[in-house]
Amino acid sequence: MSAHCQLTGARPGFGNRISHSHRRSSRRFDPNIQRKRYWLPSEGRYVRLTLSARGIKTVDTLGIEAAVARIRARGVKV
Repeated sequence: MSAHCQLTGARPGFGNRISHSHRRSSRRFDPNIQRKRYWLPSEGRYVRLTLSARGIKTVDTLGIEAAVARIRARGVKV
């Protein structure tokens, strides 16, 4: 599963791991990605979305219909 949110577009960030001696090595900051299933009343079916924790809260605020409309506006197939 790729680590990006379909709604917010959150993707991994990159940076450095810094040891006690201050040597640096690459690391990756992954968003908190969850797969969640929602009932879409307008289409009479379930949709499975890959969302970050922030994306799930956004769906709770906007509603699933508006969230799916935003996802489709970004050009992602649902």
